[in-house]
Amino acid sequence: MWHENNFLHDFWMCFDDSIIRHLNFISKNYGVYTTQMNNCCPFLNGYDVYIFAYDKNIVVVCLDCCGQGEEQTYNESSCMGPIIYENGQEPRESVVFKLKECILLMNERLKESHSDAKVFGVLLTEATITNADSLSNLWNESGLMVIDGINRLQHRTIHVNRNTDLPVKTLVDIALDDQLIINDSYSQDAKDTNDTSKKEEEEYDADDYFEDYEKILQDLLDDEFSNEEEDETNQEDDDEDETDSLANTPIPSGIIQQNDKTNVEVEILRPFANPREELDKLIGCDNIKQNMDQLVALATYNKMMHELFPDSKQHEISLHSIFLGRPGTGKTTVAKIYGSLLRQAGVLSKGHVVVCDRNTFIGQYWGDEERVVHQVLEIAQGGVLMIDEAYLFNSQLKNDPAKLVLQQLLSILADEKQRDIAVLLCGYKEPMLQMIATNPGFDSRFPNQFEFRDFTIDELMEITKSRIEEYKYEFTAEAWKKYRLTLEQAYQTREPETWGNARFVANLLERIYVQHATRCMKQQITDKSLLRTLTPDDIVPLCEPRKNNQRRIGFK
Repeated sequence: MWHENNFLHDFWMCFDDSIIRHLNFISKNYGVYTTQMNNCCPFLNGYDVYIFAYDKNIVVVCLDCCGQGEEQTYNESSCMGPIIYENGQEPRESVVFKLKECILLMNERLKESHSDAKVFGVLLTEATITNADSLSNLWNESGLMVIDGINRLQHRTIHVNRNTDLPVKTLVDIALDDQLIINDSYSQDAKDTNDTSKKEEEEYDADDYFEDYEKILQDLLDDEFSNEEEDETNQEDDDEDETDSLANTPIPSGIIQQNDKTNVEVEILRPFANPREELDKLIGCDNIKQNMDQLVALATYNKMMHELFPDSKQHEISLHSIFLGRPGTGKTTVAKIYGSLLRQAGVLSKGHVVVCDRNTFIGQYWGDEERVVHQVLEIAQGGVLMIDEAYLFNSQLKNDPAKLVLQQLLSILADEKQRDIAVLLCGYKEPMLQMIATNPGFDSRFPNQFEFRDFTIDELMEITKSRIEEYKYEFTAEAWKKYRLTLEQAYQTREPETWGNARFVANLLERIYVQHATRCMKQQITDKSLLRTLTPDDIVPLCEPRKNNQRRIGFK
């Protein structure tokens, strides 16, 4: 009975801590009426109770903050009635039974009003129910779901959406009735929200809203990315919850079997817990940040509209993108942020990044690439598939098997079922544009292009500051001047096709760290402050690789 529609099915598919994230997501992104009750007498007095109502379904969520890891054994067939045994203490009335009685009464009220709406119950508990598996079918038959072992439930915050204009609000009022005595704040909140909604309705014109598409995007950006000021304490708790959730999210193995004899391993990057903060921390990349915000907002908006109006035509939005830029310009970092933002918005289910290149797909035997493409797409489901130096698949050789990789990829991505994945093709700008021009399918499958420009000297200096702070190093004033001069000289003589941008900074600093450590050991420095002070003697140049470094032979 939990599989009647997507709304209920989403509850059923959640487990452990993921249910909290799901509840917060649907409150923000569905047309769901939600409210909180501190008391729901006579059955759930003293428990935090949340109501989630959508269409013709009402879900009563009861929080049981009884103590983390407390072992409980439920007996639903005892002659004393449904009870709980806990560590030798006196048995007490089953919370599941209380919740069951509550939803039975609510269903009776709806039936009396000739409504075909249904009420279901969810118990979230910190306890570990020792016999939950044996009772799950019995609970399910009663319209109940029990999720135990939730960490720090008493510290969780579940958002509510008391939009009284939603039609389902009437069903909630009928189901609660006067036999379920609730706290006064429920009625007062409903009244205050209703007054506010009526006032907003007078000033609101739906036609104007949909006509001004740029305003929609801006409103979404404001809602999605500018809520940090609401409550810093709650935000910290949410961040911890998100970090715990990410740590528990299963990420597939990165082993790819090219053939019976050869396996290769791809790099898999876990998503960020706070992707918006990571995006803001990026130095430069202003055009990337703006385009990324708009694309994520549009994808979030499209998902929301699909949930609100499932029968209406949806905007055609592709998450697949082209990343243009040289090494060290932040493509991999932005790919990780991109997957994390889409996961946070509910557009992708996992948000991890699978990093591949030509060597991943091309094996020893003809036909290996087809097997690998399917494996890679399977591993990347729910996240981002990043193919680095993708232009190498556009070989001039007629029988190069790499050509088949992109053809097969384009064919698979044409399938409308391939929605829970974002594919990123990355590489130098010019060869990537040449590759795109060879096949008209690229424009339709990869409509989003992000250009990662070389960092300026000032931006590279900012990157340097952030990197040395990780090790608590400090430059002397003279060392800082020498470092900038060294960086400027390397920048002015750089080879465009091999210049490393932020990678050059990282390599230069590693060279400086080695020089600094060697100097400190030779001079037997013991002063703690000097051990973390970089001087002009530590600044040594770093040679960048050259494209054309062969010795010329012949006459001038």
